[in-house]
Amino acid sequence: QVQLVESGGGLVQAGGSLRLSCAASGIIFSSNVMGWYRQAPGKSRELVAAIRSGGITNYADSVKGRFTISRDNAKNTVYLQMNSLKPEDTAVYYCNARSKLADSWGQGTQVTVSS
Repeated sequence: QVQLVESGGGLVQAGGSLRLSCAASGIIFSSNVMGWYRQAPGKSRELVAAIRSGGITNYADSVKGRFTISRDNAKNTVYLQMNSLKPEDTAVYYCNARSKLADSWGQGTQVTVSS
């Protein structure tokens, strides 16, 4: 059974930082592209950042230079370091694991950035 458990969300002032973590189980972690998505109220879910097993990353233009995705294959964990947060970053952030066979999601963690 696949489980993706996010943590690290919360309330922060604009300009602040948060670090999200996603612990994975039930998958061959190194075979998965790991990603962070977000969904703000009234908007569709969007990709924030993704990282391949070898470390190749891609980011949404809106977060480039502010967010950093990383992964620890030994701990089956993916991270999202978020700096210089803006009110428009407010959303539920979801962890995603994608392989050739499956596409799995965490339950989400709320990030709220106050102005």
